[in-house]
Amino acid sequence: MAAKKDLRIYPALFHFEEEDKLFCVEYPDLPGCVTVGENMEIALRRAKEALEGFLYSSEQNGYPVAPPTPLEKMSVPAGHILVPVSVRMDILREEMANRSITKNVTIPAWLNKMAMEQKINFSSTLQEALRERLGV
Repeated sequence: MAAKKDLRIYPALFHFEEEDKLFCVEYPDLPGCVTVGENMEIALRRAKEALEGFLYSSEQNGYPVAPPTPLEKMSVPAGHILVPVSVRMDILREEMANRSITKNVTIPAWLNKMAMEQKINFSSTLQEALRERLGV
């Protein structure tokens, strides 16, 4: 079970923007943390992704983050829906630490040709070599 501080639940306000035909999402406690979706399902998914990105980026850069307003104290404007969105920071940190990234490498053409002829997977070969070199 995650430490209590690793579970973050923030209130999000959803509303349908008639002109653009989009569900708009904002986090009143987190200025700038906004997203949209073509339907409610997409808006919900993107709301979680936006919150994850905002909290993770703030944490990594040492920016302070406002605590969430308790749901019962939220003022919900007409036409809006209040949705609590949760993020497990411990799981998010683990996912971010283990995500794959793209690295460009420069190698001699002759070495590339030989490796291609033998159908060598460059990504796995580089990972194996780095693990061996780093002793992990």
